[in-house]
Amino acid sequence: MQRYISESNLTLINEYVDDGISGTTFDRPGFNRMLEDAEKGTINMIITKDLSRLGRDYIKTGYYIENYFPQNNIRYVAIIDGIDTYIDSINNDITPFKAIMNDYYAKDISKKIRSVYKEKQKNGEYICSVPAYRI
Repeated sequence: MQRYISESNLTLINEYVDDGISGTTFDRPGFNRMLEDAEKGTINMIITKDLSRLGRDYIKTGYYIENYFPQNNIRYVAIIDGIDTYIDSINNDITPFKAIMNDYYAKDISKKIRSVYKEKQKNGEYICSVPAYRI
């Protein structure tokens, strides 16, 4: 998939996509392929739309940004959050707080969804997406 992007003077090596898999886990096929390419030296920059696309577990997100990427000479950029580990920026300084908020958001949504399901069960409402057999 390698292609040169002339406006930014970059070469796109690959896209690593994990549709339908929660960012609360780092055991994702696309993410693991990206790490393999990083360790082989195939890539030297990772760009995500925002920090939550990297992951929503603040401890592991911090590990990758603060330890893993620098050890593997990887520049990390989160476009919407204005994070770029290549430049010294105030946005980089607040990255840990954004990671904590992303983690909190994922846990909060999970709690809310569980409480809705419990309430529906208590009321005898149907909670499955599609019945196994339609009548």
